[in-house]
Amino acid sequence: MHLLWKRPVTADVAFVAGSVHTSTRPGSPMTAVALSGDVIAHVGTDATIGDHIGPATQVVDLAGRSLLPGFQDAHVHPCTAGVELQRCNLLPLETADDYTRTIAAYATEHPLASWIQGKGWAMDAFEGGTPKAALLDTVVTDRPAIFMNRDGHGAWVNTRALDVAGITATTPDPRDGRIERDPDGTPSGTLHEGAADLVLRHAPPIEEREIEAGILAAERYLLSLGITAWQDAWVEPSQHAAYVSLAARGKLTAFVIGALWWNRHRGLDQIADLEARRSEAGGGRYRATTVKIMQDGVAENSTAALLEPYLGPDGLPTSNAGLSFVDPIELKGITTALDSRDFQIHFHALGDRAVRESLDALETAQRSNGPSTGRHHLAHLQLVDPNDYARFATLDATANAQPLWAHHDRYQDDLTIPFLGAARAALQYPWRSLLDAGAHLALGSDWDVSTPNPFEILHVAVTRRHPDGGDRPAFFPAERISLDEAIAAYTLGSSHINHRDDAGDIAVGKVADLVVANCSLGAAAADDELAAVECDMTFVAGELVHEV
Repeated sequence: MHLLWKRPVTADVAFVAGSVHTSTRPGSPMTAVALSGDVIAHVGTDATIGDHIGPATQVVDLAGRSLLPGFQDAHVHPCTAGVELQRCNLLPLETADDYTRTIAAYATEHPLASWIQGKGWAMDAFEGGTPKAALLDTVVTDRPAIFMNRDGHGAWVNTRALDVAGITATTPDPRDGRIERDPDGTPSGTLHEGAADLVLRHAPPIEEREIEAGILAAERYLLSLGITAWQDAWVEPSQHAAYVSLAARGKLTAFVIGALWWNRHRGLDQIADLEARRSEAGGGRYRATTVKIMQDGVAENSTAALLEPYLGPDGLPTSNAGLSFVDPIELKGITTALDSRDFQIHFHALGDRAVRESLDALETAQRSNGPSTGRHHLAHLQLVDPNDYARFATLDATANAQPLWAHHDRYQDDLTIPFLGAARAALQYPWRSLLDAGAHLALGSDWDVSTPNPFEILHVAVTRRHPDGGDRPAFFPAERISLDEAIAAYTLGSSHINHRDDAGDIAVGKVADLVVANCSLGAAAADDELAAVECDMTFVAGELVHEV
């Protein structure tokens, strides 16, 4: 019998002298990795890597730094974020005075713009979280102006925009939104959820070239943070066309799954349109295999769908339990139809009633269609009834978490906790409970609602404290997860819902999507400095795409 000897693969790139984080084997003493083309060829130690290093091998001395799988953002909005970076961007600002000064300067610098548009104001900068048209009128009176808030669930408009849209004291609230009003019924200038569409439908459409430029700008930023793939959580037809065009021309670097927007004002007839778009995205680094259904709003403006009503300022229950944007019975039919056509469903489910309605819809689909391969997931999950924790595993529904929000700030302490009450508030963002109940966990940022920086997000997942430190107490610390669990969710977990079984870990045969941190993550965590970690290098499919 002859023994065949297989010569070790000579690496194109080799990493040595580092701390290699493998999500399937956390804590393993690996220090070196070899890449051959776009895949990982060897994972081992400095003692075993030598056979893979040849004269042409690029050797990266990690010098103790961590080598991680590329992060995959499970819920992010690069299309809108990139476009907003080119408009009047309020995200870096904090106060109402900052906003008005910036808007006034932007309007002066863009005298030919027919509308003044932007995004990024924070609810906690205004009394009651609702800015007034009169304030915006002080800086823009000659043109309609509309500014979405940071989470995209509300709009601040001036009087001219209200007039163009024909919104008056007699205009009824739409089914999926609310018009803030003065005591006499006059619209005051804040439009929640679907009410913002009453104005947005009159604004000029965004051109495809502007969307393409926004995607590429957003991609550069995300790659610089170590994000090598993502699921775009809200893809309109024009945005889909931009992605398809970029992918066809080889312009996309990251791997992208598009969650096509479910128009809640249409019915099942739109599935044919969604299938056509899915077929258009059959090649390159963009696939449109997912449908996004927004089932409710957000807690801060009392539109998240709750099992029990919100409390009023007096601490007593009100008559408002939030909004279910899609009728729960209708949701079951939609979910069953999409699942039967092999679409993945990405639910926005923030309140406990929306979570239950989404899980009920998945249960109905399973009874009708049998076990699903869709890897459906529910995003945000701010409030989950404990009776529903185990259903995630039973229904193979992934918990798509945005951990950055799980800390004390003015949104929580002033606009949320008082209106949920202490008992319900303590159930917020139950990542530990869901993991313990057997749920798959994936992590995302919801950028541009909040930062896409994975290291800040890891910090909050592990500590339940604000990234800037400070003296705030931990936010219901029993729901903390470990660093290994958080990294696994941000890599393997997100890779799972993106159907990227070829990525998400540092293992032989996996696609070489990798991140070099600027230090040892273990040391940073021990010193409570995870939020300060930065990305030194990013590789996508073995190609260096970012370097400090």
